Amino acid sequence: MPPILEINSAAKGFGRGRDRSEVLRELNLSVEEGDFVSIIGYSGTGKSTLINLIAGLLKPDSGSVKMDGAEIKGPGPERGIVFQNYSLLPWLTVTENVRLAVDQIYPQLSENEWAEHAARYIDMVKLTPASGKLPRELSGGMRQRVSVARTLAANPRILLLDEPLSALDALTRATLQDEIADIWQQNRTTVIWITNDPDEALLVADRVIPLLPGREGATLGDEIRVDLARPRDRKQVLTTPEFKDLKLRLVNTLLGAKKDSTPLLTKKLSAPDILPEDLGKKRDFSIFDRPAPRRRSQLQREELQIEAS
Repeated sequence: MPPILEINSAAKGFGRGRDRSEVLRELNLSVEEGDFVSIIGYSGTGKSTLINLIAGLLKPDSGSVKMDGAEIKGPGPERGIVFQNYSLLPWLTVTENVRLAVDQIYPQLSENEWAEHAARYIDMVKLTPASGKLPRELSGGMRQRVSVARTLAANPRILLLDEPLSALDALTRATLQDEIADIWQQNRTTVIWITNDPDEALLVADRVIPLLPGREGATLGDEIRVDLARPRDRKQVLTTPEFKDLKLRLVNTLLGAKKDSTPLLTKKLSAPDILPEDLGKKRDFSIFDRPAPRRRSQLQREELQIEAS
């Protein structure tokens, strides 16, 4: 069987002519069913562009992006995406926001079946007590939970997470990292998680792939396997030599690529043509009679004769 997701020599750029900017080049990626993959890179390297190619929101300029061996030609319910912002409708409750996905994917469900299906995913993200609240009554972490529940309720085969926790504080972010990892263990849905946090990438995923910047566009580097036992207790994992070695390897890879991608510029600097004013001389002229600044190009060569004593 082909992998659930396969990217072959894909490239993507924006603009035309001199204004064209190559964002991604020579992308190659293979993801098996049930994989938990994290793609990490600097801001501005094209991580969101990559996730949009997988989601079908963008098409590659060259190469191919395939799911189950077939070319991805547009968005579909089999690929659910959680964006950086919450994307909730403010006039709908938690349950009603989740129902948006259920109604589209399962229109044949009865009212009772719909309620049970939505309640299952709301409970999965631990929001049952807040199911009747509006988004403005929720914290940032709770809103992102709703977004995750809505996406999971559509039962996608691939869950795409585009830096879903970047707007949250550190404590809330850590809690949601653990909760999403637990949900993955329950469902074994294929997950591709985009992040710029090395700790996050190594804690949640089994495969970490750096998106390396380049002068002609970013490309995927060699994957790093994370063979840490699950479930992962962050208090223990963060202090282990294995985790520290993985993090050092990942950070060095990213820093090395950043250094190599920085363009080198050589500029010839010229000294200013204006000479400093001699403040030791008496100035008896008014502001209106102030002479123009002296310039090096106006200096006259003088010859001095010095008598030896």
